[in-house]
Amino acid sequence: MNLSLRAVCRIIGLVLLVIGASMIPSLAVAGIYSEMPALLAFLSTILIAGVCGFILIRFGHRSTAILKVRDGFLIVTLCWIVSALIGAVPFVISQSIPSFIDAFFETCSGFSTTGASILSDVEALPKSILFWRSFTHWIGGMGILIFAIALMPSLGINGQNIAVSEAPGPTLDKITPKMSDTAKVLYAVYIIFTVVETVLLCLGGLSLYDALIHTFGSVGTGGYSNYGDSVAHFNSAYVDIVITVFMVLSGANFNLYYMSLRRGIRTLFKDAEFRFYLFITASVTALISLNLLLSNYYESIGQAVRYSAFQTASILTTTGFATTDFDLWPTFSKMLLMLLMFIGGCSSSTGGGVKVIRVLILLKLIRRGIATRLHPSAIVNVKLNGSTVPADTVTAIANHAFLYIVVIFISTILISLNNFNLVTSFTSVITCLGNIGPGFELVGPTANFSIYAGPAKVLLSFLMLAGRLELFTLFILLTPKFWNQDH
Repeated sequence: MNLSLRAVCRIIGLVLLVIGASMIPSLAVAGIYSEMPALLAFLSTILIAGVCGFILIRFGHRSTAILKVRDGFLIVTLCWIVSALIGAVPFVISQSIPSFIDAFFETCSGFSTTGASILSDVEALPKSILFWRSFTHWIGGMGILIFAIALMPSLGINGQNIAVSEAPGPTLDKITPKMSDTAKVLYAVYIIFTVVETVLLCLGGLSLYDALIHTFGSVGTGGYSNYGDSVAHFNSAYVDIVITVFMVLSGANFNLYYMSLRRGIRTLFKDAEFRFYLFITASVTALISLNLLLSNYYESIGQAVRYSAFQTASILTTTGFATTDFDLWPTFSKMLLMLLMFIGGCSSSTGGGVKVIRVLILLKLIRRGIATRLHPSAIVNVKLNGSTVPADTVTAIANHAFLYIVVIFISTILISLNNFNLVTSFTSVITCLGNIGPGFELVGPTANFSIYAGPAKVLLSFLMLAGRLELFTLFILLTPKFWNQDH
């Protein structure tokens, strides 16, 4: 395989420096709250990441290799695994999570914005450790490497082929001439959302610490909370509404926000994926609200809409926050939530899942199939936003959907070796692969993943990373052709 080891080392070194630097806010929190074990854990990890990062960058600084798209697959996968490994170190050193497998699971869940946890008593952990745990959502939400891409020109690296491999959707559009400038624009939008939501939550009575924790979880669509009962802890309609709005905003295509600033707000509503995304959100909210009212689960329309809108947004955007134990809801409502687990957010959003754009194109593909059965000689194109979707794109989306289903069933079979019930096993896989967080029954919103044995946790951890990397980025490395190809 013709890939420069020096180029790989240089990029991994940069990512290590980024992860190390990203622990500085958590280090500050440890200092503020005088949490010495956590303080030493963060200092040690920052030192390890810094030294290793500089060594790798130094080793690779003379590389002149031109990175190809296929090179990006390996680099992206390695960088995410390395990030999860180094990100788990503070948990272990501080003894907050003594088991490295558990810490790796928690960190994979954080960086992949899944929000699944092995912690039974989250509130027992130091505040700085919980801050780091949630901050991994914020870092992973826009993509560790999307941030690194903004820095890569300083190392003489073109980030386009790496971005293609990490893009959280079918495409990561270049909205500026340079890929590094595109990364900076996306992060500017990301930071604005973060600041605005934090301020709004503080106005709702939350402390700055609580506001930041839940902003990281909603803007990054991760779902980690510093309370055992998640957002339900605040019992505030205002907080529910603010977080719901920002979950929905963060589950949409971030490129659209930049384009709407330049071309007007209508740009948002001209986009077929965004319209379909809003339709799913509104229709599922309405159906669940009606079901909850007819089942006498809530007494007023306001309550039913409040809780159904929050959980609809939380599951669709793959955030995973909870304001109620939806595992106790009527079966119809739970089935709708399970359906949302297969859909996920929009392309180029911080959300996970199959993605709304893929579901929309698959539905159009089904409609084309029906049309051609009725009129065999007719030429029916799959169109999106007025343009014909290229045949190779349609094929790639169909392949992705098929692989997604295959991975779910094979993983469920493997997870079932733990001998838990079918719903628990099935939703554990769906929620990890879709980067959602809570499932149903033994892994529901009031439970956690500590029930699983070590090998199962490792499998679920890699499912989180595979889902975050759009499956093919990770699974293509398992093919002999990838390693045997010399060009």
